[in-house]
Amino acid sequence: MPFDLDTFAETSEAVTWHDLDFDAFDERPLDMQTLRTLRYMCDVEYHTSCFLREMLVTPSHREEDAAGFMTMWNREEFWHGEALSAVLARHGIVVDYDELKAKRVKLGWRLALSTVKQSALANLIGSDFVAVHMTWGAANELSAVAAYRRLAQMHDHPALSPLLQRIAQQETRHVAFYTTQARDRLEASTRAQRLVRTILEKVWKPVGSGIMDEPEVQHVMGHLFGGHGDELDKLDKRLQRLPGLEGITMFRTAFQRLGIV
Repeated sequence: MPFDLDTFAETSEAVTWHDLDFDAFDERPLDMQTLRTLRYMCDVEYHTSCFLREMLVTPSHREEDAAGFMTMWNREEFWHGEALSAVLARHGIVVDYDELKAKRVKLGWRLALSTVKQSALANLIGSDFVAVHMTWGAANELSAVAAYRRLAQMHDHPALSPLLQRIAQQETRHVAFYTTQARDRLEASTRAQRLVRTILEKVWKPVGSGIMDEPEVQHVMGHLFGGHGDELDKLDKRLQRLPGLEGITMFRTAFQRLGIV
């Protein structure tokens, strides 16, 4: 079904977790490997504002639907970060904005140049850049849904698993928006199809790359998907449904570069 922005805006809300029995973490605390993965996820969700900032220097910000969606998307991702930080706090791991700001400062020119490069690339490509943005967003959100569901299945925890499933469910609506937008733009331009395919195959990396150090990316993605190449194949098949992306294997290729599959 096509994505309905009005319905999304009307029903968008913060993910809830206060009804979950977090005392279960006292009886069944999470292992360090899982906590490390959750911390990664939390940081990525809180860093959504960085991605929004990059979008604002591209033609996407002039698209009414895109601008409207991104406002609500940014809010929902923030609350995902809040929910994950609450889980971490029950394990003595405190996440706050001062630390995140320090990380952004540490990124320094890397972050600033990323925005400049996005702007320059968008101006060079023109309106077809929106197709790149939307397909890239679809890929990121598809992988996020898979990651949350995978971690929920790995533990079957009475508090963690339902929380992760709730986050994943919200992420599926993000997938719907990006996929609908990507399909429309790819259908309208064979040039966009060639451009998107080239960029995804050569440039795309797992969500969090560029913010986190590569060893951390390798650890988390290995923890979630190591030995489960079939999950990556499922993601590739989802993208293969889009015009011009038949046969693409960008997820498996990107993870192979990390030495995971």
